[in-house]
Amino acid sequence: ACNFYILYSSVLDKFYLGHTCEPLEERLRKHLANHSGFTAKCKDWKIVYSEEFLDKSAAYQRERVVKAWKSKKKVIELIQNKT
Repeated sequence: ACNFYILYSSVLDKFYLGHTCEPLEERLRKHLANHSGFTAKCKDWKIVYSEEFLDKSAAYQRERVVKAWKSKKKVIELIQNKT
C-alpha cells in the first residue's frame, strides 16, 4: 500500500504534502534525517494526516489534487475532518 501524507512544522507553521510507498514512520524518519529540500529547514515535522491507496500513482494523484487547492485553510479542514 502507498500513502498520501501531510506533515506539519510548528516552527515554520507550514504543511508539507507528499506520497510514499514506504511505511509512514520510515518516510518521516528520512525527512528528519539528512534530507535536503523543503523539510530540511527544521526538524519538528509531524505526520498530521494520511490516506492509504493501493498504488503509488493513486497516492500521487491525491497529492496533486490537494496541492492544486493552493489553500492552507482547506488543508486544515481536511486534517480536522479526518475520521
